[in-house]
Amino acid sequence: MRFDRIATDPGVMGGLPCIRGLRIPVATVVDMVADGMTADEILAALPDLVQEDIEQALRYAAESVRERELPIRAAS
Repeated sequence: MRFDRIATDPGVMGGLPCIRGLRIPVATVVDMVADGMTADEILAALPDLVQEDIEQALRYAAESVRERELPIRAAS
């Protein structure tokens, strides 16, 4: 999948993946969703974003997790 709304630049936010070159990291958007914010709430909090930015941030995060194995502690 091509992520045309996600950009990385070593000179912007330390090279973190950001939305359209803005200083809004993908992780910030994903955290907002994880905290239970709706798309409308996120767009109100970050007015430079559009709905497609949120959708692509979530797809980017999902793809990032698929690409590598993370250590997960077994349930006890």
